[in-house]
Amino acid sequence: MSVHLIGGGWDEDAAPLVYGPFLAEAGDEGVVGCLLVDEGDGAGQFTRWAGVLRRVAPGVSPVPLLVPEGGVFDPGELAGLDGLLVGGGLTPAYQDALAPVRETVARIIAERPLPYAGFSAGAVVAARRALVGGWLDRGVPVCPDDAAEDLDEIEVRDGLGLLPHTVDVHTSAWGTLGRLIAAVARGEAPSGVALDENTLLSVTADGRAAVAGAGQVRLVRAGAEPGSVVVRALRAGERFAL
Repeated sequence: MSVHLIGGGWDEDAAPLVYGPFLAEAGDEGVVGCLLVDEGDGAGQFTRWAGVLRRVAPGVSPVPLLVPEGGVFDPGELAGLDGLLVGGGLTPAYQDALAPVRETVARIIAERPLPYAGFSAGAVVAARRALVGGWLDRGVPVCPDDAAEDLDEIEVRDGLGLLPHTVDVHTSAWGTLGRLIAAVARGEAPSGVALDENTLLSVTADGRAAVAGAGQVRLVRAGAEPGSVVVRALRAGERFAL
């Protein structure tokens, strides 16, 4: 089972690169569940996702797994799936939908095993510690406020635990790298990866990682001095151990 993290973005030219590895694991005619928090246009969201997935893999069968905003996902809906895609939207809403059942969902994914793809919010909540939003580090701005996900101070909450590294997304487009750096520097995240839009980070069960797509992935680790961090930029085609 691999975890495929997508940093957001809807570039059709990049779609085969960012969805292809996940869909290959799910199978050419696999059934892919699209878990989406329904903020009022769930059916429309699903139609868009289904179109993207079918363009990359025409034989795939996307099915909607819609969770009403404020609701909790039912892990029983994972039955019969060949892959799980968790989409984007308001990140705290996705964490709210999955947090009460995170251990059950993670167990099912691991036992089957079920390939997982997370897009934007779906990538964030895959982590053990999920950086769900915020733009202030103890009152000091560390990213633009329009990337704050309706939060002020940075918040790190429980995620699915599919990988130990905290995730941030839309890095170059939204300027969110400073938020992840702040979370690692103050010890709320042990390490992290920041993904550009239209960029994929695939992580295997044994921690081998590969970058694909149009942008970069930044690996953020704690430095030798307290409160310091080290940032390494990785481009498409690079492989490394997380």
